[in-house]
Amino acid sequence: MLVERTPRFLSIFVLCFILTAVFASIAGAGPDDKVLVLEISEAITPASDDIIANAIEKAENENFEALVISLDTPGGGLEETQIIIKDIENTSVPVIGYVPDGGKAWSAGTLILMGTDIAAMAPFTVIGSAQPVKMSAEGTKPIEDEKIINALVKFSVTTASKHGRNETFAEEVITKNKNLDAQEALEAGVIEYIAPSIPNLLTNIDGQQIKERVLQTESAKTEDYKPPLPLSFLGVISDPIISSLLLTIGLYGIIFGISSPGAGAELFGIISIVMGLIGTGFDINIGAIFLILVGIGLLIVEIKVPGFGIFGLVGLISLIIGSIFLVPMGSENIYTPEFRRLMTLTVMAPTVVFGLFLVFAIYKVTEIRKKKPVIGEIIGDTAQTIDPLGPGKSGFVRYSGVYWQARSEEEIGAKEEVEIIGKEREVLLVRRKI
Repeated sequence: MLVERTPRFLSIFVLCFILTAVFASIAGAGPDDKVLVLEISEAITPASDDIIANAIEKAENENFEALVISLDTPGGGLEETQIIIKDIENTSVPVIGYVPDGGKAWSAGTLILMGTDIAAMAPFTVIGSAQPVKMSAEGTKPIEDEKIINALVKFSVTTASKHGRNETFAEEVITKNKNLDAQEALEAGVIEYIAPSIPNLLTNIDGQQIKERVLQTESAKTEDYKPPLPLSFLGVISDPIISSLLLTIGLYGIIFGISSPGAGAELFGIISIVMGLIGTGFDINIGAIFLILVGIGLLIVEIKVPGFGIFGLVGLISLIIGSIFLVPMGSENIYTPEFRRLMTLTVMAPTVVFGLFLVFAIYKVTEIRKKKPVIGEIIGDTAQTIDPLGPGKSGFVRYSGVYWQARSEEEIGAKEEVEIIGKEREVLLVRRKI
């Protein structure tokens, strides 16, 4: 019996082993592998580092094979660029820099590209021109201060060295504003790949070992990164033109409001300036709390002080903007996308409901203010006497189906029509209808 059962047991074991191997090989083929794609198509602004940091956290927590940063940018802020490069270095997720077809990665974009784990460009795209400039009301002016230039050169060269890239170009892109097209960049050792598209790039890099992991990207699905609402809004107001415009409008709003009290322009001016400051890099949490406090204060003023609703309207706008900014954006280990959506709804819903109630209340108050006083409406109307009236003798009249106490300076009999000419407290003054 024992001899007969052993082969059967071995055959079952071998079959299980084969099936396990087959399933493991299928799983290793990567049908669930995915790559996150973040598109940067504008200038590098104070919002850019937050957006890239959020995308990195998403890639880490949702087990993406890699993060592709598609760079089509004219450049941007140095501080934001250094923060982005540091975030790329500190993450365990491979970060791939790519200049898409028809794009360019100038200035800050070039430094970020050199700071990625794998750098690639589409054919006929250009990188370079990273000399720092100073922006002013008169336009842009190149910075020639050796202290600043030398520090930036050292940062650029160190970044290139960490990834084994051309250190000479890393220096000359700043000191000589050197530019390279895709083929030149590949030959100079500034990038590793030329690829016409992201899918083509993912095929080329498949199997590479980056940050202690072997990339499985050939069959990986790509997912476009979409920033949460607060970051999207921050991205809009962080545009240099928009933030400058907000600051200008805010300044003129305050000036106009002071010169023409009661218009409420100064309130819009304050909110505009706060949003402009947030757009230029002012601490977003402080700005959000300030906007919420301003909004609450204005709503209280609207309730206490009779007006035309301007305080309430500006307060509501301030509350909504502050609520959007106050919703947690980072640390996906704690704040999942679902939690952030719930938080946005939880924070904004009461604001919107209260705002609608305020609008309704203001509408009703305005209607009441436009109404004529009741006494002004009934003067001249006709009533009918119930009791005889006369000097020193009061009685009742019926007006609109209601009994009113009335008095007259002339003798009037019962059941006669009279005209209402006035009112003293609860007593109507009437006279015989002519």
